[in-house]
Amino acid sequence: MITLEDVTCRYGAHDRGEDDGDAIDDSVLAVDDVTLSVPDGEFLVVAGANGSGKTTLVRTFNGLVRPDSGTVSVNGTPVSEDLVAARAAVGMTFQDPRDQLVSATVGGDVAFGPENLGLPREEIDRRVEAALDAVDMAGRGDDRITTLSGGERQRVAIAGALAMEPDHLVCDEPFTGLDEPARESVLTRLRERHAGGTGVVVVTHDLRDVVGFADRVVGLDDGRIVVDGPPSEAVPTLSDIGVRVPAGFDAAGDDHAGRSDEP
Repeated sequence: MITLEDVTCRYGAHDRGEDDGDAIDDSVLAVDDVTLSVPDGEFLVVAGANGSGKTTLVRTFNGLVRPDSGTVSVNGTPVSEDLVAARAAVGMTFQDPRDQLVSATVGGDVAFGPENLGLPREEIDRRVEAALDAVDMAGRGDDRITTLSGGERQRVAIAGALAMEPDHLVCDEPFTGLDEPARESVLTRLRERHAGGTGVVVVTHDLRDVVGFADRVVGLDDGRIVVDGPPSEAVPTLSDIGVRVPAGFDAAGDDHAGRSDEP
C-alpha cells in the first residue's frame, strides 16, 4: 500500500527580500495538498495534462522527490525513514528510458538495482533472467543498449524495475514516442505483471491505450486531484483538463471506438 497524506511539493527558490526582509516566494507549486492511497494489486492510471504535477506526484512514492510537507508511506513505513525499502517496493520507469539506463548492456542494466541491494550473485542472475523473460527479451542480456529501438529500451527499463521485485510498478508516460507494435508490446507486459499480482500505476496525458485495463483513474490538474474513481465515472470529466480520452467513450465506461490516433 502506498499512502500520501496532505502532500505538497514546490520547485524553485524561497528567498528573503534584500531591503525589508519580507519573504519572496519564487517557487512553483507542483503538488498541492494531495491525499491518496494506492492499494496493492491495483491498476491505477494517473492522468493529467503536461505540467499538471503528475510526474512529481508519483516520484514521491519512492523518494525520488521529497515533499515540502505531508507524509508518504509505503507498506506503513514513511519513505523518509527507509528509502531503500521504498525503492525496493515501488519500481519506477521514466518517460525517457535513456534517463535511467545506466549500463552498456541489457543484462548489466537490469542487474543494477539488485546489485545495489547487495544480493548474492546467484539471486541477481535469477532476477535478471526472470525480468528479461517477463518483457520478452530472454537471452538478450549481452545486447548493447545503443543498438535497441525505443520500444526495446522501454522494455529494458521495465525489466530493471521488475528485477527489484516491487509491489508496485510505476510507469511514467510509457508509450511516448512508440509505434503501435511497440505500444502493444509494452502494454502486454504491464497487463501480465498486473495479472501476476503486481500493482501497476501508469502516468499519462492520453488514456487511449490504458483506460480499458484501469481499475481506477485519478485526474490531476494544477497539482490537485480533481477526479478519483472508476473509469466510467472519471473519464467523462478528463477532457476538460487536457487529457486525451478514447473517441466514443460514454458515461457507461464503454470505449466503442477503441484507440484512435486522431487528435
